[in-house]
Amino acid sequence: AALLFGGGVEAARAVLSAIAGSVITVTSLTFSLTVVALQLASSQGSPRLLRMFAADRMVHATLAIFIGTFAYALTVLRTVEDATEDAGAFVPRIAVTVASVLTLTSVVMLTFFLGHLARQLRLETMMRDAHREASRTIAMVWDAAPGRPAPVAPRAPQEAREVRAESSGFLTEVNRSRLLDIAREHDVVVEEISPTGTSVVAGAPLLRWWSRSGAPTRADAGLDSALRAQFSLAYEPTPAQDVSFGIRQITDIAMKALSPGVNDPTTAEYAVGHLADLLADIAARGPLPGSFADDSGAARLVPAHPSLASLVALSLGRVRHYGSGDPLVAGRLLRAYGEVGRRTVDDGQREVLRAELARTLEAIDAHAADDTDVRAARRIADEVRATLG
Repeated sequence: AALLFGGGVEAARAVLSAIAGSVITVTSLTFSLTVVALQLASSQGSPRLLRMFAADRMVHATLAIFIGTFAYALTVLRTVEDATEDAGAFVPRIAVTVASVLTLTSVVMLTFFLGHLARQLRLETMMRDAHREASRTIAMVWDAAPGRPAPVAPRAPQEAREVRAESSGFLTEVNRSRLLDIAREHDVVVEEISPTGTSVVAGAPLLRWWSRSGAPTRADAGLDSALRAQFSLAYEPTPAQDVSFGIRQITDIAMKALSPGVNDPTTAEYAVGHLADLLADIAARGPLPGSFADDSGAARLVPAHPSLASLVALSLGRVRHYGSGDPLVAGRLLRAYGEVGRRTVDDGQREVLRAELARTLEAIDAHAADDTDVRAARRIADEVRATLG
């Protein structure tokens, strides 16, 4: 009882009014800081990083505590009553005490929120979060096989029927397990045309299908609709099945750091390290199956997966385009090819890295400031060649 609020009606009203007024002011400040954080993340890193800030649980929890405390204080304030001829004064002592505890909780949350926001605004934290998200996507895509791998990927005949998109957007998800079931039910083979993450325009082909028995392919609107329904389009790409999404975010940070307005090659070096680790993970897992078969062993689905060559071009290739003139970034790029090469599982992957190594050396020769940088790059390249065999 000694811990409960012990004031009268006027004191209770003053406390609750002060709590409501101060908390709503802090809530406005928190919103403002969040907006500033979003602007800094967009300008320093990449606009695609804003999605992670918007989904930050710490931000959600802080705003929920603030708004909840404000609403609770107003609700309790309405129950405080003066004495009348019919009844005495009413002060909800427990409720006022709870409001005070919520206020102290809000102060603690604000302190933690400011520290959390300062950490989240660091480019190293942004790259770490994007790296973790990309790693989860890679593991999910490589482990989520809709069926057993087929030994030979079937080729589409000339009479294969194309199924076109009815709306525009980014291809975010493909239900391959259901595609395999539909293909088995109708005795057809389904081939995806574009990998996940691709921008698709209304009327562009999503997939093609043909009869597996060799019979002439006939129009089937019901089958077209069922297959089309397994492709999800959205107004922006997501990391759900898109391996390139996280890689693209880190690449954007590297290119922003190499822009003349920012000129931060150290951040670009760090970004190349993250990219090398993700590409090495992909290389170590090996190429994804070219097709999947049903339980009887008949090939039914030809997926559209990004290749290591396309991911290297999307990431390290773009950094090469902008950073080959900086000796630190160029040297880090060359070492990245060797780091990825140590974890490759076939010579086709190593050939991709050898070709990219040659392109990087050509770019260094064209953009290096002096011969010393060129000689240093060639020494690193010789070591990488030995790693790549």
